[in-house]
Amino acid sequence: MLDAIAISDLHLGSDNCQAEALVQFLEAIRFGDVPTRRIILNGDVFDSIDFRRLKKHHWKVLSLIRKMADEVEIVWINGNHDGPSDIVSHLLGVTVVDEFLVVSGGKRVLFLHGHRFDAFLEKHRITTWFADWVYRMLQKIDPTHGFARWAKQSSKLFLRCTAKIEAESISYAETKDCDAVCCGHTHLAVANRNGPIEYFNSGCWTEKPCHYLTVENGFIDLKSYHESPAVVDRPQLAAVSA
Repeated sequence: MLDAIAISDLHLGSDNCQAEALVQFLEAIRFGDVPTRRIILNGDVFDSIDFRRLKKHHWKVLSLIRKMADEVEIVWINGNHDGPSDIVSHLLGVTVVDEFLVVSGGKRVLFLHGHRFDAFLEKHRITTWFADWVYRMLQKIDPTHGFARWAKQSSKLFLRCTAKIEAESISYAETKDCDAVCCGHTHLAVANRNGPIEYFNSGCWTEKPCHYLTVENGFIDLKSYHESPAVVDRPQLAAVSA
């Protein structure tokens, strides 16, 4: 059994949210195909706190999370899109925190969203909004998301921001005497095992392929998830209401 599974940047309410794939993945966890002691939602589960934007499969994701909270430990780390933590906690009955520590195989693994280290986001909100809009348009134009990924990873500004978040997250984890730090926020899946403190980023669920992290006996692994063409018949869940 895994010590933890971490996913981030689901952006429920966004047109690009891969909600159907996420439902399959959560059901695989719930029904024992991917057993784990805890699930860590590492920020930006919502695209915004406007529940009117949620579609059918987005509500199903929330229904699964609420049901699974009675069966497995679920920790929600607040992201910059998630809104007030008391609303999230009340809606789903989960613990909402700013960061979370997992001890696995004698190693201390710190989870945080990472937006606290993104000074550009705070200083240049209009530029950030426009860049995000262009990125989402590219995803709509190309269903494979290949061009959007290329554009993002070719941006020197984006790469500088992600490098800064990685460096500052590692420095912060060092003050907490941790062996590894796991972030979200950048939507860029990363597994950097170089150096005394390992750095990981769980990517996102708005881009294909989707990514997640597993923690088992001190080893952290970055995995990609591809939606299965064969949908297993699972018991139906009642929808969560806001």
